[in-house]
Amino acid sequence: MEEHESEKGNNKGKKEEEHLKGEYKPEFTPLSVTQSTKLKDKKEKHQERHKEEPKPNSNKENLTNKLRENPWIASTIILGGIIIFLLSTSFGGFTGQVTENQATENLNNFLSTQATGAEITQIESYNNYLFLADILFQGQNIPLYITKDGKYIVQGLTPLGTPEPLEPTSSDIPKSNNPVVELFIWAYCPYGVQAQGPLAEVASLLGNSADFKAVLYYDGHGAFETQQNKIQSCIQEVAPEKYWAYATGFVDNIYPKCGATKDIDCDKTESVKLMNSLGINSNEVLSCISSIGETLIKEASDRATELGVTGSPTLVINGVKANPASRTADAFKIAVCEGFNNLPEACSTTLDDSTTTAAGNC
Repeated sequence: MEEHESEKGNNKGKKEEEHLKGEYKPEFTPLSVTQSTKLKDKKEKHQERHKEEPKPNSNKENLTNKLRENPWIASTIILGGIIIFLLSTSFGGFTGQVTENQATENLNNFLSTQATGAEITQIESYNNYLFLADILFQGQNIPLYITKDGKYIVQGLTPLGTPEPLEPTSSDIPKSNNPVVELFIWAYCPYGVQAQGPLAEVASLLGNSADFKAVLYYDGHGAFETQQNKIQSCIQEVAPEKYWAYATGFVDNIYPKCGATKDIDCDKTESVKLMNSLGINSNEVLSCISSIGETLIKEASDRATELGVTGSPTLVINGVKANPASRTADAFKIAVCEGFNNLPEACSTTLDDSTTTAAGNC
């Protein structure tokens, strides 16, 4: 045992030395099923040699094994605990790039053996080194990064820059009789979409006591997102009382379907269909888009700049950025209730507090 502990200490010291020299390479999970199997066999042989030495459970298990045990770990470990900060020296070993279609095929092959039922809804270039894919699994959207050589899911990258100061917590939120709650999002940002659903539950509970708004302030994904930003902005002008019902329908139906194709016609057709089903006058909304759509988006962008909003989603309560404990309906409710001078009785209601979303931003 002492010899084994010494070996661990030496390895730790070696990694620390490599970090200081800038030589340490992050760990990657291979998308190839053959490569994953080889790694698993190698790990099993290592465990066999040391089976007489009981070890505590490690939080650095292979991603493949974790997905088999609980596919939801993809949302909390792959992105919830991974901050993407790329340095060109860290990826110097990669050669060649694959197309989005090839990366999609590789990822599909991987998911078919590790998370049965998972579906890739869209994939796009994230930067020079990574693709960003959205995975639909059991009704939840899970963002996932793949290296551009099409071979790896990236794990374990940590930013080397100075940590950003913490946002104010809910206890710092100013109080009022009628709190104003603003959710800053891009319409097709997967993280923003994941926040819309839970906040819609809170708006349904507290909508008579607080003013809930979605602020569609940026369109980083293209024309189909620009259009949806305007649609959601105009619904809040034409039928504000029905906006959060529309937002729920968008999250459940339009985002998975039209986000996958990035088709502007799909976005419009499905949006009109949803509006009509909810009793929203779609013609009036489309007229609003033509007349003041650009103005509404400009106002949203200016509001984001005024408050220092830089990521989707960002929750603002009474003009102050809030920092809920998680992105669940109950955590959002607690943050909103901190903004009341006098708590409504509804604040005692417990909402869904299951954590199934990734803590990231667009």
